[in-house]
Amino acid sequence: MARVVRFHRHGGPEVLRIETIDIARPGRGEVQIRVKALGINRAEALLRSGTYIETPPLPSGLGLEAAGIIETIGDGVEGLAPGDAVSVVPPISMVRWPAYGELVTYPAEAVVKHPPSLSWETAAALWMPYLTAYGALIDIARLGSGDFVVITAASSSVGLAAIQLANSVGAIPIAVTRNSSKKQALLDAGAAHAIAAAEENLEAGLKAIAGAQGVRVVLDAIGGPIFEPLTAAMSRGGILIEYGGLSPEPTPFPLFTVLSKVLTLRGYLVHEIISNPAKLEAAKAFILEGLESGAFKPVIARTFAFDDIVEAHRFLESNEQFGKIVVTV
Repeated sequence: MARVVRFHRHGGPEVLRIETIDIARPGRGEVQIRVKALGINRAEALLRSGTYIETPPLPSGLGLEAAGIIETIGDGVEGLAPGDAVSVVPPISMVRWPAYGELVTYPAEAVVKHPPSLSWETAAALWMPYLTAYGALIDIARLGSGDFVVITAASSSVGLAAIQLANSVGAIPIAVTRNSSKKQALLDAGAAHAIAAAEENLEAGLKAIAGAQGVRVVLDAIGGPIFEPLTAAMSRGGILIEYGGLSPEPTPFPLFTVLSKVLTLRGYLVHEIISNPAKLEAAKAFILEGLESGAFKPVIARTFAFDDIVEAHRFLESNEQFGKIVVTV
């Protein structure tokens, strides 16, 4: 028996319940983990509210990131043993492999022995943001030295990971946030420039920064009207990678800008990396190297206790956080 978080109907944070259920032993190729910390992601709020890319049968668990100690291994598992300190790579389906619980089961290939220097909270805040940023900026965009890269929703865990990643390859990260309250914090976090989109002219600001070179790469989580000023500031042959959709407004297609600049507008899911074993191994090696060098350091916005999971989700939806929300178990 173990406590897990589930929801029996779609809705706001209040639908989340902590329940005690039987947990089956791990099957062949599986690992069971005694959880110490959980990472909270916006995808989980979307699943809970019924607007995610998965539609779960109810009641459903949820969660994409966890860190803890291996308690039991199934048959056929090699390289992992009870007592190992591990974190988990986000699974393709959080409905099949939910992370919100005291005891969780994952396929062994999704389990990583993380560097011993990481705290449980930091390990739980690691894989979703850095894998997302890596897949978009390194695997797809081939971001490199001297490239200007615009990062919207820059104070999110993915945004902050993207800033660190851009700096690690010599690119020039331009952070976009809604208002000026987070601008200095973004600069302190490594952004070369920061623009408050609700208070400044975004197109003019980006053109002033990038000059004639223009912005080659845009990593956007928002969509909506921001597409027009973003593409207007891009360089010929640039690429805009869309991984979110936070704006409730329609997203215009900037046809003549796309044509005249031969731009690429590309949708992206982190599943592209997670579901490809070779790409996942390359990503893990890149991220672990960045951790060891000190180039990568997850930013924790706030930590909640497991019993306060509803409050953690309310804080997520407040959009006040700077970095990752973590729950300790």
